[in-house]
Amino acid sequence: MRYPEFLPENGTIGFIAPSFGCNIEPYQSAFRNALKTFQSKGYQTKLGPNCFEGSGIGISNTPEKCAQEFMDAWQDKESDILMSCGGGELMCEILPYVNFMTIKNTPAKWFQGYSDNTNLAFLLATICDTAAVYGPCAPAFGMEPWHTSLEDSFSILTGSSVCDTDSASFTVHGYDLYEIESLKDEEHPLVPYNVTQPVIRKRFPDENTAFSGRLIGGCLDILCMLCGTKYDQVKAFNDRYADDGIIWFLEACDLNVLSIRRAVWQLDQAGWFSHAKGFLIGRPLNGEALFGLDQYDAVTEVLKKYDVPILMDLDIGHLPPMMPLIEGSMADVKIAGNDLTIRMDLI
Repeated sequence: MRYPEFLPENGTIGFIAPSFGCNIEPYQSAFRNALKTFQSKGYQTKLGPNCFEGSGIGISNTPEKCAQEFMDAWQDKESDILMSCGGGELMCEILPYVNFMTIKNTPAKWFQGYSDNTNLAFLLATICDTAAVYGPCAPAFGMEPWHTSLEDSFSILTGSSVCDTDSASFTVHGYDLYEIESLKDEEHPLVPYNVTQPVIRKRFPDENTAFSGRLIGGCLDILCMLCGTKYDQVKAFNDRYADDGIIWFLEACDLNVLSIRRAVWQLDQAGWFSHAKGFLIGRPLNGEALFGLDQYDAVTEVLKKYDVPILMDLDIGHLPPMMPLIEGSMADVKIAGNDLTIRMDLI
């Protein structure tokens, strides 16, 4: 696994919009304030041509232009790291124009984003053996003040929270509260997360546990779409890291509980979970029970045959805050009571 260099002091953050751009409120104002915040911390910022674009369908621009923006930024020697301007709907359409061989053969950079950005974060790790951060997109950093999750995310990009200098290790913890309803709107673009709901983490089996493995995953909406395409190189990834085993993190955006069940079944039948050591499941955005199926059975009934820990209602994905997770890292996961700790080693 290739791990990029960290963002240096006074370094340059490159912003790109391979999915939606920040062309409407509240995202535009939040993004502009994020730029000011990063600059106030001494960092330079470099914007790709699509950051404020909204001329595409489900993405900021045409698939060709979005892919070109990413490839240019990846090869640009000025930007030290890359951060996505947002999620979206049809980022998958840029993939035919992304040169994964070029990515493999050029120096690695940290790329951060989530949701639709699974199209890059997941494939960087599984195709290119290049780590990426599944974490907040750029406009989130415009909130005042930053939530702890944003501090955690940025500290990974800068390397400032390395807890073991010998192995470059990061540790994140589950948060106490989460947001059900955002207060952010066009008139209040900079408000912080409205965290009001206590986090109660569930696990199957219901016992304290610890496990380790190579960390990989993303948004189920995207993963099931990639499954079976030429970009599906999960079997080769699993084989490369068979001795480590795989910890899968999964979360869902538009999918309801029945769609989640189908998506997990599809990945299971495709053999993706053959080396699973455990599963980390985020809070689903649309988790209401349907036909007697709740969000827990939607997952556990398919995955219980692997006889590995399944942790649910975690701080991953679309109901913030979200723990930043390093795609491709070697992770140690521990849960005791309601306390969750994930240590990620860059080995």
